[in-house]
Amino acid sequence: VQLQASGGGLVQAGGSLRLSCAASGRTFSNYVMGWFRQAPGKEREFVGAINWRDTVYADSVKGRFTISRDNAKNTMFLQMNSLNAEDTGVYYCAANNLDYRIARPYTNYHQYPYWGRGTLVTVSS
Repeated sequence: VQLQASGGGLVQAGGSLRLSCAASGRTFSNYVMGWFRQAPGKEREFVGAINWRDTVYADSVKGRFTISRDNAKNTMFLQMNSLNAEDTGVYYCAANNLDYRIARPYTNYHQYPYWGRGTLVTVSS
């Protein structure tokens, strides 16, 4: 599975960005897809994830970020609103190419064998 994240950039605090993650593969609709981020000097952290029917979010982004997917285009999105300086970092999309459906999206990065190269989001205060 190949993943390509895009959409990062520089935005002022309070602004919005939309990230995209394009994936290869024939059974994308079953993939569990996740977003993670890594700020300078910090460990990679979970942002949110989506499976075939559900989404989960980290508490730090709940209510501000929304994950969606377009299975026809093999693409996942991360809509980020009300951005603040703490959201700055490299955002990575990840995938687990399951060929069956699971009840709840994965939240641990160990559960994702495939990763994109990341896209940088910088929020200026």
